[in-house]
Amino acid sequence: MSKTLVIVESPAKARTLTKLLGRKYEVRASMGHVRDLPKSQFGVDVDEGFVPKYITIRGKGDAIQELRAASKKADRVLLASDPDREGEAIAWHLEHLLKLDHGYPHRIEFNEITKQAVVNAVKHPRRIDVDRVNAQQARRILDRLVGYNLSPLLWRKVRRGLSAGRVQSVAVHMICEREKEVEAFVPEEYWTLTVTLANEKKEKFQAKLAKKGKDKLTVHSEAEMKEITASLQGAQYRVGDIVRREKVRNPLPPFTTSTLQQEASRKLNFTTRRTMMIAQQLYEGLELGKEGPTGLLTYIRTDSTRVSPVAQDEARLFIRETFGAEMLPKEKRAYTSRGRVQDAHEAIRPTSIWRTPESVRRYLNDEQYKLYELVWSRFVASQMASAVFDQVRVDTVAGEYTFRVTGSTLRFAGFMKVYIDDREEDKEEANGLPEMEVGDILKLVRSLPKQHFTQPPPRYTEAALVRSLEELGIGRPSTYAPVVETVQRRGYVVRRGKNLHPTELGMLVDDLLNEHFPDVINVEFTAEMEEKLDQVEEGGLDWVAVLEEFYQPFRQEVARAEEVIGRLKLEGDEVTDEICEQCGRNMVIKMGRYGKFLACPGFPECRNARPITQETGHRCPKCTGNVVVRRTRKGKTFFGCNAYPKCDFVSWDPPIDEKCPNCGTFLVEKSARKSKTVYCPHPDCNYKEKKAIGE
Repeated sequence: MSKTLVIVESPAKARTLTKLLGRKYEVRASMGHVRDLPKSQFGVDVDEGFVPKYITIRGKGDAIQELRAASKKADRVLLASDPDREGEAIAWHLEHLLKLDHGYPHRIEFNEITKQAVVNAVKHPRRIDVDRVNAQQARRILDRLVGYNLSPLLWRKVRRGLSAGRVQSVAVHMICEREKEVEAFVPEEYWTLTVTLANEKKEKFQAKLAKKGKDKLTVHSEAEMKEITASLQGAQYRVGDIVRREKVRNPLPPFTTSTLQQEASRKLNFTTRRTMMIAQQLYEGLELGKEGPTGLLTYIRTDSTRVSPVAQDEARLFIRETFGAEMLPKEKRAYTSRGRVQDAHEAIRPTSIWRTPESVRRYLNDEQYKLYELVWSRFVASQMASAVFDQVRVDTVAGEYTFRVTGSTLRFAGFMKVYIDDREEDKEEANGLPEMEVGDILKLVRSLPKQHFTQPPPRYTEAALVRSLEELGIGRPSTYAPVVETVQRRGYVVRRGKNLHPTELGMLVDDLLNEHFPDVINVEFTAEMEEKLDQVEEGGLDWVAVLEEFYQPFRQEVARAEEVIGRLKLEGDEVTDEICEQCGRNMVIKMGRYGKFLACPGFPECRNARPITQETGHRCPKCTGNVVVRRTRKGKTFFGCNAYPKCDFVSWDPPIDEKCPNCGTFLVEKSARKSKTVYCPHPDCNYKEKKAIGE
């Protein structure tokens, strides 16, 4: 019996394909990449057309030998790595290592690991797409040109072990620039006036001061607010205008890689790395009882919102049978993607709409279930009818001032039966307003003036950074998570709560690159390079010409920087009054990946080191010690007693300068997206209060 060898990247994917293809096929895994540029040397001959020197990745020798033996026994070899540039490059490397005929159609690809998709792919193999391979080679060599020229420069000028990268350095630059904006921000005072009003039936609602005469009103000081409240004393409140309209709210498109990472961060509190790891498991296939290994999601690295007609028809049938025909839009929904997208794949969706989250719940762990439910719900909602609201805007006039309130009631749920996206633009009252008519006289129940201060721009979260990288055209779906992880692993950025903060090291390296290599961290330049790589993939540009255009001026910049940059020194290494308890020397401040720490200057003879204590100004609620800022081994900030290990008090949430009204202990604050909770950390006190952001 003839045998076909199918090679994929991972054992999980191999198990799923083995079940789908049957006994005539042998499926083996390459365990990811098999060849790459060497780590110990540059590996690119820039003088001979940027010829790369590929070597077998260490530890892959046995796997390659097994694949060679299996390929010799097989009548046909099919290369089924992922359907993107990186997957195409893996297939190309395998073709060379296994000495397969380059003119023969060995390559198959599928957007989902389902019986129909895989069998159809096997029937239609093609040749390796050389343009796609060249685009991946160009990206890999570009990263090598930047990294292997700038990293040694940083070692010599700053500190050994540092690195610079084409995309990672732009990401660090964006985080550093945002930090500078936050530090330079000067808050501006403003005031709001909210009145509680009641109609004849004593039904209450709140309205905010909006206008003086016909002009929009902004109140900048307490004096201005006092003048307004004084002029409103004894004023009559009358309904001046009512505007009623229908508001139609359309569903969001199904997920791309970027939007999945953002929504998983917001709704599930997943990091970008965890999101992609779980999504990969769902794509490659999980054991579903009698079904066996089954792929639950389509390919999870995509920038397209396109959905196949077959999937749309399946979704419409499911919606009609489950929710009724009224929940379907008249026409199939088609979504357009913003900016330039590769559109090589569909949006991320379930491989079968009939495989509901509840039906597979017992086969998935909690994280897999949560992410699958998120993707499934978003996709179903994207094919449903729009939601319809009855919206009312009421303007109440008091003297020369106008107070405004907008409320809405849901008339038709549509897609919101399945998926609520909590968009920022919908901040009006969720409930309707009391019945009123123009000219009605209202009773003033309460008047509440309130002081506010403008807030600095928010620091990047992982999700916000991914969104910005995508909007700016920097990186591609497969690079977002690795970039976010790399900038933290290198010690340029630390994650505190959900926010990304640049370290002193990150700021120093960014300033150096900004001064001497502005193109490397220039957003527009990097986005333009991504555009050129896309054109290489489409066959419109020669990849060697793209590298040549970049490298010649870059090489001159490196040579010039080597001459003009002196040895830079991180702040630190200053002597302190702290005494090393092991050898008696005065300890010094050193700079590590996650910030400053105390170390003995007698290293390596004396290896004593400890974190620098940062006081919070609060006494420990469990003992007589002080609460200090501490960090985990991975750099995550928390708050604990300085008497540790004698006292085990810890809090992940920061202390604030407010006392508990019950026991007098300091309060801590836990922030959410639209609200915050303050609570008492004392083990015997249960005080807790929820507040709106800004209170």
